[in-house]
Amino acid sequence: MPENYYIRYLPLVLHLVAALLIALPVLVLTTLIGRRKKFAQKMQAYECGITPTGDTRGRFSVKFYLVGMLFILFDVEAVFLYPWAIILKELKMFGFWEMLVYIGVVLVGFFYIVKKGAIDWGETARVSVENV
Repeated sequence: MPENYYIRYLPLVLHLVAALLIALPVLVLTTLIGRRKKFAQKMQAYECGITPTGDTRGRFSVKFYLVGMLFILFDVEAVFLYPWAIILKELKMFGFWEMLVYIGVVLVGFFYIVKKGAIDWGETARVSVENV
């Protein structure tokens, strides 16, 4: 091991020390001089200025989670288009046809979930979410 092996970690250590020297006094000062009065309006959940109604532990429809998962799925699939677009000139026509196949598979999946009603927000969904 070379003599100056640990010197490479000096910027990281200095960064951590600086962060602690800034964060700790801020936390101590806010604890010492901060207001601690509790009142009903302050303890109320804040939702974009709308007064909350009902229980905070209310159940959400599974469709919220399903749409979230589908968004992540198609978002990740769209991310694969960026590297392809960067090296498109190197791939030539082979890369173009491969990406058309990939987009075709993604579109088949998208049309499948649309046909199943997975992203239908209406009360009269054609198929229940369990069948998707």
